[in-house]
Amino acid sequence: MNPDCAIEVHKLVKRFGDFTAVNEVELEVRHGELFGVLGPNGAGKTTLVRMLTGIVPITSGEAWVAGVDVRRNPGTVREAIGVVSQALTSDMDLTAYENLDIYARFFDMPRGARKPRIEELLHRVGLWERRKSLVRTFSGGMRRRLEIARGLVHKPRVLFLDEPTIGLDPQSRRVIWDLLLDLRKGAELTVSLTTHYLDEAEFLCDRVAIVDQGKIVALGTPQELKSMVPGSDTVELALEGPLPDARMPELQALPGVREVERTNEGIRVRADGGAALLPRIIEALREDHLGVKSAALSRISLEDVFIHFTGRSLREETAPKGGPKFQVPARR
Repeated sequence: MNPDCAIEVHKLVKRFGDFTAVNEVELEVRHGELFGVLGPNGAGKTTLVRMLTGIVPITSGEAWVAGVDVRRNPGTVREAIGVVSQALTSDMDLTAYENLDIYARFFDMPRGARKPRIEELLHRVGLWERRKSLVRTFSGGMRRRLEIARGLVHKPRVLFLDEPTIGLDPQSRRVIWDLLLDLRKGAELTVSLTTHYLDEAEFLCDRVAIVDQGKIVALGTPQELKSMVPGSDTVELALEGPLPDARMPELQALPGVREVERTNEGIRVRADGGAALLPRIIEALREDHLGVKSAALSRISLEDVFIHFTGRSLREETAPKGGPKFQVPARR
Protein backbone atom coordinates (compact mmCIF):
# COMPACT_ATOMS: atom_id res chain seq x y z
CA MET A 1 0.00 0.00 0.00
CA ASN A 2 1.11 3.55 -0.76
CA PRO A 3 1.90 5.23 2.61
CA ASP A 4 0.84 8.62 1.18
CA CYS A 5 -2.71 7.40 0.62
CA ALA A 6 -5.62 7.31 3.06
CA ILE A 7 -7.67 5.31 0.54
CA GLU A 8 -6.20 3.00 -2.07
CA VAL A 9 -8.20 0.80 -4.43
CA HIS A 10 -7.03 -1.68 -7.08
CA LYS A 11 -9.33 -3.41 -9.59
CA LEU A 12 -12.24 -3.25 -7.16
CA VAL A 13 -15.33 -5.15 -8.32
CA LYS A 14 -18.81 -5.63 -6.90
CA ARG A 15 -21.32 -7.91 -8.56
CA PHE A 16 -24.91 -8.58 -7.62
CA GLY A 17 -25.69 -11.76 -9.53
CA ASP A 18 -25.09 -10.98 -13.20
CA PHE A 19 -25.05 -7.23 -12.62
CA THR A 20 -21.70 -5.49 -12.13
CA ALA A 21 -22.22 -2.40 -9.97
CA VAL A 22 -18.53 -1.51 -9.62
CA ASN A 23 -16.17 -2.53 -12.39
CA GLU A 24 -12.40 -2.72 -11.70
CA VAL A 25 -12.08 0.70 -10.11
CA GLU A 26 -8.60 2.12 -9.53
CA LEU A 27 -8.32 4.97 -7.03
CA GLU A 28 -5.94 6.72 -4.67
CA VAL A 29 -6.95 9.41 -2.16
CA ARG A 30 -4.13 11.21 -0.42
CA HIS A 31 -3.95 11.92 3.31
CA GLY A 32 -5.70 15.19 4.18
CA GLU A 33 -7.55 15.40 0.87
CA LEU A 34 -11.18 16.40 0.53
CA PHE A 35 -12.22 14.06 -2.25
CA GLY A 36 -15.50 14.24 -4.14
CA VAL A 37 -17.49 11.43 -5.76
CA LEU A 38 -20.02 12.44 -8.43
CA GLY A 39 -22.26 10.24 -10.50
CA PRO A 40 -25.80 9.81 -11.81
CA ASN A 41 -28.23 7.56 -9.99
CA GLY A 42 -27.25 3.93 -10.43
CA ALA A 43 -23.67 4.79 -11.42
CA GLY A 44 -22.15 2.70 -8.62
CA LYS A 45 -20.85 5.49 -6.41
CA THR A 46 -22.90 4.46 -3.36
CA THR A 47 -21.88 0.82 -3.76
CA LEU A 48 -18.25 1.91 -4.01
CA VAL A 49 -18.47 3.86 -0.75
CA ARG A 50 -20.30 1.03 1.00
CA MET A 51 -17.51 -1.35 0.08
CA LEU A 52 -14.89 1.07 1.36
CA THR A 53 -16.73 1.43 4.67
CA GLY A 54 -17.04 -2.33 5.13
CA ILE A 55 -20.82 -2.41 4.79
CA VAL A 56 -20.95 -4.33 1.49
CA PRO A 57 -18.55 -7.24 0.89
CA ILE A 58 -16.08 -6.92 -1.98
CA THR A 59 -16.47 -9.35 -4.89
CA SER A 60 -12.87 -9.01 -6.06
CA GLY A 61 -9.99 -6.58 -6.02
CA GLU A 62 -8.20 -4.83 -3.17
CA ALA A 63 -9.01 -1.83 -1.01
CA TRP A 64 -7.23 -0.18 1.91
CA VAL A 65 -8.72 2.54 4.06
CA ALA A 66 -6.62 4.23 6.76
CA GLY A 67 -3.95 1.60 6.14
CA VAL A 68 -6.31 -1.32 6.78
CA ASP A 69 -7.23 -4.05 4.29
CA VAL A 70 -11.01 -3.72 3.91
CA ARG A 71 -11.59 -7.31 2.75
CA ARG A 72 -9.66 -8.91 5.58
CA ASN A 73 -10.45 -6.49 8.43
CA PRO A 74 -13.76 -4.65 7.83
CA GLY A 75 -14.31 -4.28 11.57
CA THR A 76 -10.97 -2.55 12.04
CA VAL A 77 -11.80 -0.23 9.13
CA ARG A 78 -15.06 0.81 10.78
CA GLU A 79 -13.14 1.75 13.93
CA ALA A 80 -10.83 4.01 11.90
CA ILE A 81 -13.50 5.87 9.95
CA GLY A 82 -16.44 8.17 10.57
CA VAL A 83 -19.60 7.92 8.49
CA VAL A 84 -22.29 10.60 8.12
CA SER A 85 -25.21 9.20 6.16
CA GLN A 86 -27.67 11.15 4.07
CA ALA A 87 -30.50 10.31 6.47
CA LEU A 88 -30.58 12.20 9.77
CA THR A 89 -30.15 9.51 12.40
CA SER A 90 -29.46 11.38 15.64
CA ASP A 91 -31.80 10.46 18.50
CA MET A 92 -34.53 13.09 18.76
CA ASP A 93 -35.24 12.30 22.41
CA LEU A 94 -31.67 12.86 23.57
CA THR A 95 -29.77 16.11 23.98
CA ALA A 96 -26.93 17.10 21.67
CA TYR A 97 -24.40 16.15 24.34
CA GLU A 98 -26.07 12.80 25.02
CA ASN A 99 -26.06 11.92 21.31
CA LEU A 100 -22.31 12.42 21.12
CA ASP A 101 -21.68 10.70 24.42
CA ILE A 102 -23.56 7.53 23.57
CA TYR A 103 -21.85 7.32 20.19
CA ALA A 104 -18.43 7.74 21.81
CA ARG A 105 -19.30 4.86 24.14
CA PHE A 106 -19.89 2.63 21.11
CA PHE A 107 -16.18 3.09 20.37
CA ASP A 108 -15.22 2.36 23.98
CA MET A 109 -13.85 5.84 24.57
CA PRO A 110 -13.11 6.30 28.29
CA ARG A 111 -14.95 9.07 30.11
CA GLY A 112 -11.75 11.04 30.56
CA ALA A 113 -11.34 11.20 26.77
CA ARG A 114 -15.04 11.54 25.90
CA LYS A 115 -15.81 14.68 27.83
CA PRO A 116 -13.12 17.02 26.41
CA ARG A 117 -13.62 15.64 22.90
CA ILE A 118 -17.39 16.22 22.99
CA GLU A 119 -16.93 19.72 24.38
CA GLU A 120 -14.38 20.54 21.68
CA LEU A 121 -16.64 19.33 18.87
CA LEU A 122 -19.76 21.08 20.17
CA HIS A 123 -17.82 24.33 20.22
CA ARG A 124 -16.47 23.75 16.70
CA VAL A 125 -19.87 23.02 15.17
CA GLY A 126 -21.48 25.96 17.00
CA LEU A 127 -23.79 23.93 19.24
CA TRP A 128 -22.21 24.40 22.64
CA GLU A 129 -24.97 26.71 23.84
CA ARG A 130 -27.53 24.08 22.80
CA ARG A 131 -25.73 21.08 24.27
CA LYS A 132 -28.53 20.42 26.79
CA SER A 133 -31.36 20.88 24.28
CA LEU A 134 -33.27 17.93 22.88
CA VAL A 135 -32.41 17.27 19.25
CA ARG A 136 -36.11 17.42 18.36
CA THR A 137 -35.85 21.20 18.85
CA PHE A 138 -33.04 21.53 16.27
CA SER A 139 -33.34 22.76 12.70
CA GLY A 140 -32.14 20.55 9.84
CA GLY A 141 -28.87 22.44 9.60
CA MET A 142 -28.23 22.09 13.33
CA ARG A 143 -28.91 18.35 13.20
CA ARG A 144 -26.53 17.98 10.27
CA ARG A 145 -23.78 19.80 12.18
CA LEU A 146 -24.43 17.55 15.16
CA GLU A 147 -24.14 14.43 13.04
CA ILE A 148 -20.87 15.59 11.54
CA ALA A 149 -19.60 16.11 15.10
CA ARG A 150 -20.87 12.64 15.99
CA GLY A 151 -18.98 11.12 13.06
CA LEU A 152 -15.79 12.76 14.33
CA VAL A 153 -16.15 12.06 18.04
CA HIS A 154 -13.81 9.03 18.04
CA LYS A 155 -11.14 10.89 16.03
CA PRO A 156 -11.39 8.90 12.79
CA ARG A 157 -8.68 9.14 10.17
CA VAL A 158 -11.15 9.15 7.28
CA LEU A 159 -14.62 10.72 7.25
CA PHE A 160 -17.20 9.57 4.69
CA LEU A 161 -20.00 12.06 3.99
CA ASP A 162 -23.07 11.10 1.95
CA GLU A 163 -24.95 14.15 0.63
CA PRO A 164 -24.27 16.24 3.77
CA THR A 165 -26.29 19.29 2.62
CA ILE A 166 -29.35 17.61 1.13
CA GLY A 167 -32.52 19.44 2.19
CA LEU A 168 -30.75 22.45 3.68
CA ASP A 169 -31.40 26.11 2.90
CA PRO A 170 -28.58 28.15 1.30
CA GLN A 171 -27.45 29.69 4.58
CA SER A 172 -27.23 26.29 6.30
CA ARG A 173 -25.37 24.85 3.33
CA ARG A 174 -22.75 27.58 3.59
CA VAL A 175 -22.38 26.93 7.32
CA ILE A 176 -21.71 23.24 6.59
CA TRP A 177 -19.21 24.15 3.87
CA ASP A 178 -17.29 26.45 6.19
CA LEU A 179 -17.40 23.79 8.90
CA LEU A 180 -15.92 21.13 6.62
CA LEU A 181 -13.12 23.44 5.51
CA ASP A 182 -12.41 24.41 9.13
CA LEU A 183 -12.36 20.80 10.38
CA ARG A 184 -9.48 20.00 8.04
CA LYS A 185 -7.21 22.69 9.47
CA GLY A 186 -4.42 21.24 11.54
CA ALA A 187 -5.90 17.75 11.47
CA GLU A 188 -4.87 14.55 9.72
CA LEU A 189 -8.38 14.12 8.41
CA THR A 190 -9.26 12.80 4.96
CA VAL A 191 -12.80 13.45 3.75
CA SER A 192 -14.68 11.49 1.08
CA LEU A 193 -17.72 13.47 -0.07
CA THR A 194 -20.54 12.02 -2.17
CA THR A 195 -22.72 14.78 -3.55
CA HIS A 196 -25.19 15.64 -6.31
CA TYR A 197 -24.41 19.34 -6.01
CA LEU A 198 -21.85 20.37 -8.60
CA ASP A 199 -21.30 23.77 -7.00
CA GLU A 200 -20.56 21.98 -3.72
CA ALA A 201 -18.01 19.66 -5.34
CA GLU A 202 -16.30 22.55 -7.10
CA PHE A 203 -16.09 24.71 -3.98
CA LEU A 204 -15.04 22.06 -1.47
CA CYS A 205 -13.14 19.29 -3.22
CA ASP A 206 -9.44 19.09 -3.94
CA ARG A 207 -10.18 16.42 -6.53
CA VAL A 208 -13.33 14.88 -7.96
CA ALA A 209 -14.04 11.43 -9.40
CA ILE A 210 -16.90 11.15 -11.90
CA VAL A 211 -18.38 7.66 -11.70
CA ASP A 212 -20.58 6.17 -14.43
CA GLN A 213 -21.64 2.59 -15.15
CA GLY A 214 -19.49 1.29 -12.34
CA LYS A 215 -16.27 2.95 -13.52
CA ILE A 216 -14.38 6.15 -12.83
CA VAL A 217 -14.63 7.95 -16.16
CA ALA A 218 -12.76 11.10 -15.12
CA LEU A 219 -10.61 12.12 -12.16
CA GLY A 220 -8.85 15.35 -11.26
CA THR A 221 -9.17 18.76 -9.69
CA PRO A 222 -12.22 20.74 -10.88
CA GLN A 223 -9.93 22.81 -13.10
CA GLU A 224 -8.19 19.72 -14.48
CA LEU A 225 -11.55 18.16 -15.31
CA LYS A 226 -12.59 21.29 -17.18
CA SER A 227 -9.36 21.32 -19.15
CA MET A 228 -10.06 17.75 -20.33
CA VAL A 229 -13.01 18.98 -22.40
CA PRO A 230 -11.98 20.31 -25.85
CA GLY A 231 -12.78 23.98 -26.30
CA SER A 232 -13.31 24.47 -22.60
CA ASP A 233 -12.79 28.26 -22.82
CA THR A 234 -14.96 30.82 -24.58
CA VAL A 235 -13.51 34.20 -25.57
CA GLU A 236 -15.97 36.90 -26.64
CA LEU A 237 -14.75 40.17 -28.12
CA ALA A 238 -16.75 43.27 -28.97
CA LEU A 239 -15.07 44.97 -31.92
CA GLU A 240 -15.10 48.54 -33.22
CA GLY A 241 -15.75 47.32 -36.76
CA PRO A 242 -16.56 44.22 -38.82
CA LEU A 243 -13.98 41.44 -39.01
CA PRO A 244 -12.66 40.92 -42.58
CA ASP A 245 -13.62 37.56 -44.06
CA ALA A 246 -9.97 36.83 -44.80
CA ARG A 247 -9.10 37.01 -41.11
CA MET A 248 -11.49 34.18 -40.08
CA PRO A 249 -9.32 31.29 -41.40
CA GLU A 250 -6.26 32.81 -39.73
CA LEU A 251 -8.01 32.92 -36.35
CA GLN A 252 -9.24 29.36 -36.89
CA ALA A 253 -5.64 28.28 -37.46
CA LEU A 254 -4.33 29.64 -34.14
CA PRO A 255 -3.14 26.83 -31.79
CA GLY A 256 -5.91 25.72 -29.46
CA VAL A 257 -8.78 27.34 -31.39
CA ARG A 258 -11.73 25.00 -31.88
CA GLU A 259 -14.31 27.33 -33.39
CA VAL A 260 -14.71 30.97 -34.39
CA GLU A 261 -18.12 32.55 -35.03
CA ARG A 262 -19.40 36.03 -35.59
CA THR A 263 -21.70 37.75 -33.11
CA ASN A 264 -23.68 40.98 -33.26
CA GLU A 265 -20.88 42.73 -31.38
CA GLY A 266 -17.84 40.96 -32.82
CA ILE A 267 -16.62 37.37 -32.52
CA ARG A 268 -16.85 34.37 -30.21
CA VAL A 269 -13.95 31.91 -30.02
CA ARG A 270 -14.09 28.47 -28.41
CA ALA A 271 -10.61 27.32 -27.53
CA ASP A 272 -8.27 25.44 -25.25
CA GLY A 273 -6.22 27.74 -23.04
CA GLY A 274 -8.25 30.87 -23.75
CA ALA A 275 -6.32 33.06 -21.31
CA ALA A 276 -3.03 32.48 -23.15
CA LEU A 277 -4.74 32.77 -26.53
CA LEU A 278 -6.48 36.10 -25.95
CA PRO A 279 -3.39 38.34 -26.51
CA ARG A 280 -2.69 36.56 -29.81
CA ILE A 281 -6.25 37.13 -31.01
CA ILE A 282 -6.06 40.83 -30.11
CA GLU A 283 -2.70 41.13 -31.88
CA ALA A 284 -4.18 39.56 -35.03
CA LEU A 285 -7.11 41.97 -34.94
CA ARG A 286 -4.81 44.97 -34.60
CA GLU A 287 -3.19 44.00 -37.90
CA ASP A 288 -6.53 44.86 -39.45
CA HIS A 289 -6.66 48.06 -37.41
CA LEU A 290 -9.64 46.68 -35.47
CA GLY A 291 -10.00 48.01 -31.95
CA VAL A 292 -11.36 45.79 -29.19
CA LYS A 293 -14.07 47.49 -27.12
CA SER A 294 -14.29 44.68 -24.61
CA ALA A 295 -13.14 41.11 -24.08
CA ALA A 296 -14.58 38.40 -21.84
CA LEU A 297 -13.20 34.97 -20.99
CA SER A 298 -15.43 32.26 -19.53
CA ARG A 299 -14.83 28.62 -18.68
CA ILE A 300 -17.23 25.73 -18.92
CA SER A 301 -18.96 24.59 -15.77
CA LEU A 302 -18.54 21.31 -13.93
CA GLU A 303 -22.02 20.48 -15.20
CA ASP A 304 -20.70 20.72 -18.77
CA VAL A 305 -17.80 18.45 -17.83
CA PHE A 306 -20.20 15.94 -16.32
CA ILE A 307 -22.32 15.87 -19.47
CA HIS A 308 -19.20 15.47 -21.61
CA PHE A 309 -18.06 12.35 -19.75
CA THR A 310 -21.42 10.70 -19.00
CA GLY A 311 -23.68 11.91 -21.78
CA ARG A 312 -26.30 13.09 -19.30
CA SER A 313 -26.97 15.95 -16.92
CA LEU A 314 -26.63 15.77 -13.17
CA ARG A 315 -29.07 18.36 -11.91
CA GLU A 316 -30.56 19.18 -8.54
CA GLU A 317 -33.77 17.25 -9.31
CA THR A 318 -31.77 13.99 -9.40
CA ALA A 319 -31.37 14.36 -5.64
CA PRO A 320 -34.10 14.80 -3.04
CA LYS A 321 -35.70 18.21 -3.17
CA GLY A 322 -34.74 21.03 -0.86
CA GLY A 323 -31.19 21.97 -1.75
CA PRO A 324 -31.60 25.26 -3.63
CA LYS A 325 -28.72 26.69 -5.57
CA PHE A 326 -27.01 29.87 -4.52
CA GLN A 327 -24.07 31.88 -5.66
CA VAL A 328 -20.83 30.10 -4.91
CA PRO A 329 -18.34 32.21 -2.97
CA ALA A 330 -14.67 32.25 -3.87
CA ARG A 331 -12.80 29.46 -2.13
CA ARG A 332 -10.48 30.68 0.58
